[in-house]
Order: sequence, then C-alpha cells, then structure tokens
Amino acid sequence: MRISVNNSSSNYPFADSGFRIRFQRQLLQWYEQNKRTLPWRQDRDPYRIWLSEIMLQQTRVAAVINYYRRFLEEFPTVAVLASASLDSVLAAWSGLGYYRRARALHEAAKQIVSRHDGQFPETAEGLRSLPGIGRYSAAAIASIAFNEPVAVVDGNVERVLQRVAGQFLQKEQVWSAAACLLSHLQPGDFNQAMMELGATICLPRGPNCLICPLNLLCRTRGELPAREAETRRKQEIHYSLCTRARRVFLVCRPKSESVMPDMWELPERNSPNGHEQAVLTLRHSITVTDYVVRVIRDSVARQNVSKNQDGRWIHRSELNTLPLTGLTRKILRALEIIQ
Repeated sequence: MRISVNNSSSNYPFADSGFRIRFQRQLLQWYEQNKRTLPWRQDRDPYRIWLSEIMLQQTRVAAVINYYRRFLEEFPTVAVLASASLDSVLAAWSGLGYYRRARALHEAAKQIVSRHDGQFPETAEGLRSLPGIGRYSAAAIASIAFNEPVAVVDGNVERVLQRVAGQFLQKEQVWSAAACLLSHLQPGDFNQAMMELGATICLPRGPNCLICPLNLLCRTRGELPAREAETRRKQEIHYSLCTRARRVFLVCRPKSESVMPDMWELPERNSPNGHEQAVLTLRHSITVTDYVVRVIRDSVARQNVSKNQDGRWIHRSELNTLPLTGLTRKILRALEIIQ
C-alpha cells in the first residue's frame, strides 16, 4: 500500500494523534537516555548553538568538535567575532571547508551587533534575515535556544521520516511530516532527538533497527530501495611546491573568484613532464568530484602565478595564521611543513 502524505488521509501514519503521542514519547525518552555529550549541548546560549549549526552544515560531528572549541577560544562572544578581521575568522575556519559559511558567519555577527544590539532574533523568521541562516538553521537555533515550536529537516531527519513512512517523500512532504510530529512542549529536544536518531541509529547504510526506539512504528525497518547512484567526476590536478629558508611560496585566490576568494594555496601548474617526479600524490574529494592531486617541486616560484594572483613567500611560522584552502592545508600537513 502506498502511503499518502496528505495529513487528512487515514493511511498517513503521522496524522494519527495516537501515533504522534507514541512517536514523541518513545523518541524523547530514548534521547534523554542516549544522547551524545557534545560541547554545544552544555547550555542554551544562542551564539554557541548558532556556531555549531553553521559548522555542522555538510560536515561530520567528529570533524567539527575541535574546530568548535578552538573557534570559541578565539571568538568567545558574538561581539568579539563581529570586531575580528575576516582574515582571522577564515584562518580559524581553515580546514573545515565551504568557506562561504565563515564569511556569512562573520557578516551575521556584525549585523547582530549593529542592528540587534548584540542580541539574537528569537524566532526562526527573524533569524532567517541574517546572512548564512536558511530554513533549517533558523528552525534549529530558534527551537533549541528559544524553545520556539518549529520543526527541522536535515538529511538525518529526512531519512528517519521516509523510512517510518515506508517511501521516499518530496521535500515539502518531509517538512510537513516533521511539523506534524513535532513536540510543542519540547521542540528543541525533539528536533535534536530526530537528528541524533538519524546520525547514530537510522544510518544511511546498515540501520540498527533492533535497537531503534521507533522500531514498532516504522514501516520500513531497514533501508528503502536505493535510488540511482550519483555520478561522480574524476579529475587530476597539479600544484607547484617551492620552498626556501623555511618559507613556502603561496598565492591568494582573487576576490572575484566564486569559490574560496581570498584564500591562500599552492600555485596550480601544468602536468609535469617526463623528468619531473611528484613529491606527493594524494586523493581529495569536493562535492561530486574526486581529485588525484600531484605536488611537483619547482625552483622558480613565480612561473605558475597568473597576473590576477597575489603571490608571496610565507614563513612556516605564519602558515597557521593564514586562511589556507582545505586542500593546501592537507598538502602541507602531509609534507610535514605544518602540523
């Protein structure tokens, strides 16, 4: 039987009040007993919750924790972040990727200070007026920090709801289902519980259905049939490594670049000839592209620098203070030029 996503349909499980009560009770009870201890769950400080939600966009929890702690040490309040230079913010963010998040974070901090007297808007609608805060982030911050009864949908929530429903749902159907199930008494905990369940139990591959608190409410109890696999592109890219007297030659991406403007990286170069050997070969993935990266040692620093790039020698002691691209940081670490 196909499941209707019309809330008026008796076939739609989320529309039944008894189902909703059981769903909320079992999920919240499980969350209270099993939630992970994470640094942004220590209080309801909207600054800390906002920072964590922006960092967690398209990034695993394990990769975020240390960045989150270091970022808070350098920028402990929204006022400190607002008054900081963009370069220092990008340097602290370097390695997390998706640098537009850091730029938007910095701009939003300045707006919170200048337009809102340093106070965060307390509704999802108000939060969405800030740079870098979309529908999901606004709902997450508003519900967790301010207890506003608004539902969230991320990849984890979507997967849980589709499996419980027993079919793939369209985007707005998922949001409708999440809103229908939301606990209005504990919206922040409920939203975190949904995301936690998807991240730790209802996994993309091999869900742990036997220990899932929603096992008896789920129509799939396993994985839905796979959709057509995403086609990934493969590409090879080469970089030039030129060093002298504990300095490395780097170039700054132009401000006009749509991707990672003002970030520092090794100069890109043509494919090596038959006499040149790579000092490092590694693999790197960005969205749907898998790169094979080869680093070639060069003796002439500026031969691979284009006219619209700023290139200069950077002492090793300065490298960790610069906003490096994630790939450049990965290369320099592999070569033991930085830690």
